[in-house]
Amino acid sequence: MRNSEKKRATILEAALCTFSKYGLHGASIDQIALQADVSKTNLFYYFSNKEELYVSVLRELLDLWLKPLRAFTVEQDPIDAIRNYVRVKLEFSRDHPAESRLFCMEVMQGAPLLLAELQQPLHDLVENKIEVIQTWIDQGKLAPVEPYHLIFSLWATTQHYADFRVQVEAVAGKTLGDPDFFQETLNSLETIILNGVRPR
Repeated sequence: MRNSEKKRATILEAALCTFSKYGLHGASIDQIALQADVSKTNLFYYFSNKEELYVSVLRELLDLWLKPLRAFTVEQDPIDAIRNYVRVKLEFSRDHPAESRLFCMEVMQGAPLLLAELQQPLHDLVENKIEVIQTWIDQGKLAPVEPYHLIFSLWATTQHYADFRVQVEAVAGKTLGDPDFFQETLNSLETIILNGVRPR
C-alpha cells in the first residue's frame, strides 16, 4: 500500500472509531486527527470537511456490508447461498460491531447524508437480488416467501448482535466474541431461517 493510501486508511479508521462513539455532530476533527496521529492540515488534504469524511466512512462500510449480498446468483443452490450469507453477516457483526452501529445510527436518524446511496446503489442491488430470489422460488428451490422480507429478516437477525450488543450481553451474558456463543447463534439462526425457506 502506498504511503498516501495508508494515511487515508488510517484517517478513515480513526474516523470510524470516533463517529461510532460520538456520532457526526458529537465527533470533532481534532479528535479524529489526534487518534489518526496526523495534523488537521494533513487530514484536510485528504478530506475537505467532517461531513465528507463521515460519508466516506459510511460508503466504505456500505460496500463491505453489501459484499455478501452481491454474491447471490441464480446458479447457486439457494439454501447454501443463504447459509453462507448468514455466516458471513454474523462474522461481520462479530468483527465489525462499530461499523454496524454507525450505519444503524445514520439510518435511525433518517440517513440525511447517506440517503442518495440508499436510494440508488443499495436499491438497485436489492432489486437485482430480489429477481434472483424470485427465480429460486419460481424454480421450486425456495418456499414462496416475499423476497423483500427475506432480505430484511436476514439483515435484522444478523445485525442485531452488533447493533444491540449491550442488550444481548445483558440478557445472555455473552457476545459473539465468545466462540461457543457465536457457534450457538449461527446454528440457531441457520435453523430458524433455513427451515422457514426450504421448499415444502
